[in-house]
Amino acid sequence: MSGEMKRIVAKPLTRENFAEFGEVIDTNCDTHYPINSGKCERYHALARAEAAGPDGHVIINIFKGTPYAFPLKLSMVERHPFGSQAFIPLTPRPYLVVVCHDVGDGPGEPHAFITAPGQGVNYPSNLWHGVLTPIGESQDFVVVDRGGTGPNLEEFHFSHPYEITLPEGF
Repeated sequence: MSGEMKRIVAKPLTRENFAEFGEVIDTNCDTHYPINSGKCERYHALARAEAAGPDGHVIINIFKGTPYAFPLKLSMVERHPFGSQAFIPLTPRPYLVVVCHDVGDGPGEPHAFITAPGQGVNYPSNLWHGVLTPIGESQDFVVVDRGGTGPNLEEFHFSHPYEITLPEGF
């Protein structure tokens, strides 16, 4: 890549355009049914948690994210070799999702998505992704990922950053 920053415009997050990267977590699905005598609607099996490696187990966390300025200078992505990582927002605010395919010697070109209010994502193990990126204001998330021993975080720093922009009118 040349020395100049390449621009990527984030697009809406849908099950279809995100399927090759992971799972969208929201209630816009066909896998729901009533439970508790009809007092609750269960949205079933929206994502599959992975936890491999030494002493691997699933943990549930709360992350408090601070918003980023846009356009965003993306210089680093990360991945987790031993487990999936799901982000479920606790407020109905959009946030930025950045993912990259693995191309053998690191991540390929980033893909950027903007969630609809309330959408979450589940990254499978070994998927390169950006850090938690709220848009406009702070945001809290439930994060389901792997606990256990062993190195479960790899970072990759791009030789030249990418510029991620939000679509016009956003």
